[in-house]
Amino acid sequence: MISEKMRPFLENNSAIRMMFEEGKKMAELYGADKVYDFSLGNPNVPAPQKVNQAIKEILDEEDSLFVHGYMSNAGYPQVRAAIAENLNRRFGTKVTEKNLIMTVGAGSGLNVALKTVLNPGDEVITFAPYFLEYRAYVTNYDGVLVTVDPDEDTFQISPEAFRAKISAKTKAVIINNPNNPTGVVYSEDTIRALAAVLTEKQNEYGHAIYLISDEPYRELVFDGAAVPFVTKYYDNTMVVYSYSKSLSLPGERIGYLLIPDEFEDSETTIEAATIANRISGCVNAPSLIQLAVGRCADCQADLGFYDRNRRALYEGLTGMGFACVRPQGAFYLWMKAPVKTGAAKSAAEAEDEFVQAAKKYHILIVPGSSFACPGYVRIAYCVSYETIMNALPEFQKLAKEFSL
Repeated sequence: MISEKMRPFLENNSAIRMMFEEGKKMAELYGADKVYDFSLGNPNVPAPQKVNQAIKEILDEEDSLFVHGYMSNAGYPQVRAAIAENLNRRFGTKVTEKNLIMTVGAGSGLNVALKTVLNPGDEVITFAPYFLEYRAYVTNYDGVLVTVDPDEDTFQISPEAFRAKISAKTKAVIINNPNNPTGVVYSEDTIRALAAVLTEKQNEYGHAIYLISDEPYRELVFDGAAVPFVTKYYDNTMVVYSYSKSLSLPGERIGYLLIPDEFEDSETTIEAATIANRISGCVNAPSLIQLAVGRCADCQADLGFYDRNRRALYEGLTGMGFACVRPQGAFYLWMKAPVKTGAAKSAAEAEDEFVQAAKKYHILIVPGSSFACPGYVRIAYCVSYETIMNALPEFQKLAKEFSL
């Protein structure tokens, strides 16, 4: 008999993964070139050649016992120092290797952060729509996830709506910038307003409220947008990062957790997070890929590829009459399901009708309910340009079906 804690996860398995598996079955039936799978955020550009070269050089040059052995649970010091130098140069910060803990991707980094600060019953606030695993991560440590409803005009954070959700039980807040699933980049004004509310509520309740900034898409920004480095605006900030997107290394599971000196009781928190990294079962981030990213801290994959896809998809779909949020970051398009709602049909039912209709044209998209925002769908455009161009005529048929 499985644990009662696991049962809800079994019943609500990831819609994204389920859609991805359905896409593979459809590809076998109709041919991969006739299935337009926009479900999974899997990078579609190769890792920089320098990463591959670094791995080869490490294996050739370094002692194998060093490369494949244990290191500090926080990671190799020289790797953390290289990343700290990169951050300081780009963002004007003053972090050092001691502020960084190498993690098994951003998912592990979030779990380490939450394990470090949460007590059972503590509340964690996030903003809909949000990455669907946040609820699971918070539940892992017996926390309670509290959701702030979106401002559907901008999908920026509403300070007033945020303030109304904070309570004496609030321990942490998670933001995702650029945002998955909307592609919105939270502006500097938004971050300043968020920090002001947090400072106000910290003072009111007399205890720290921690901000956890989840930033795996930090470099994927367009139209001149910039992602504010949040530690400069609010002291009690942890930053979680992954190289899955910037270096196209999702399967390598490598990232970091940053805890700056300004963070409350930072030395103890860093020590606790390092232990959390170990006792979560990860022990340490994978050694070989740690060393590789240490040598490639200044590298990026060809992120311009996604901009071409973004423009083609956004302009194509809006030209057909679909209502979409113009994405300034990440590689997702957020679309309103064009189905009328009312007393007889909820937003969730409307989006499901649209998702099912799209499958008739071999288009796979993810329902907004998966991100706690029914009535929308997410389209991941980290696919080939040819997939987008071949899918647009099928989207046109879908548009006609809904009289757009």
